[in-house]
Amino acid sequence: MSYVYLCRKLTLLFDMINPPYYADDSRYNCGMTYERCGRSGLLLPRISLGLWHNFGDINPLATSRDMLHFAFDHGITCFDLANNYGPSYGSAEDTFGRVMESSFRPYRDEMVITTKAGHDMWPGPYGNWGSRKYLMASLNQSLRRMHLEYVDIFYSHRFDPQTPMEETLQALVDMVRQGKTLYVGISQWPYEASQFAYDYLGARDVPCLIYQGRYNMIDRKKADEGIVEQAAANGVGFTAFSPLQQGILTDRYLNGIPDGSRASRGRNLKPEMITPELVEKLERLDAIARRRGQTLAEMSLSWLLKDRQVTSVIVGCSSVSQLADSLGCLNNLAFSREELAEIDSILLA
Repeated sequence: MSYVYLCRKLTLLFDMINPPYYADDSRYNCGMTYERCGRSGLLLPRISLGLWHNFGDINPLATSRDMLHFAFDHGITCFDLANNYGPSYGSAEDTFGRVMESSFRPYRDEMVITTKAGHDMWPGPYGNWGSRKYLMASLNQSLRRMHLEYVDIFYSHRFDPQTPMEETLQALVDMVRQGKTLYVGISQWPYEASQFAYDYLGARDVPCLIYQGRYNMIDRKKADEGIVEQAAANGVGFTAFSPLQQGILTDRYLNGIPDGSRASRGRNLKPEMITPELVEKLERLDAIARRRGQTLAEMSLSWLLKDRQVTSVIVGCSSVSQLADSLGCLNNLAFSREELAEIDSILLA
């Protein structure tokens, strides 16, 4: 048996197990809408897919691939990553890179692929925070893992109180000028530092495209601090992560802490956070959602997207069905004054 013949047989076998991917022709006609990001020319889907959890090397590649395909087939064009997403560190980008090579390559120009650096990534003094050395090295590593020549958005993942802001921001400027990212953004920077970033980047003709911050019905700190409004005033988009408060704003905890849930594992969400008082509030919110014909998760996402200052909301998922539930929020983004007042009375009392 010749080597060429064997390779052909193996290729046919692989295609039978993993048939070639062809994106759904109706992907831009299935209900997804797109919002202009600040004063830029870039449109982002109202729902983006985050790969923080469930896309690492401890998860089956086939499951990750199915979720990524489903997302793109339903109009999600923005995929949000970071250097240390996994687990393990870097493995979410590895997963995305494998899908890029096996199925997404023909559609690269239809996608907005983002990554970040700023949190712990590798041992020693050069694998954390906001130095030029760390940020440049991290972006180069991310590009290799994802098999990309450039990303669409690169974020400073967090504010570094020790590194001069000029150093961090000039690294972002130079990344754009080197062609390694098209746009830059900041994530979780405080108010005054954000304004410095907007001014510094704008003065160098590399305007900050977007601010990424934690924001949901329970955690409204970014709005209370004026950061959402500040971004809009500076022509900067805003994208919200953790829109479901790590799964709390779903029906998952209405009847206790189920096995396999994030709270049961106690990693990022501790069991003691699911108090009787919280469950009582969730039950009341769930009643409002059901009156609206939505799940609690759908209503929680709709609550964010009612505000046009929120360009996009980043959702995570552990299954295709969970992602499909999140997309259902797009069917009802309107709230009455009475509904908003009732939600506030539950959560702000």
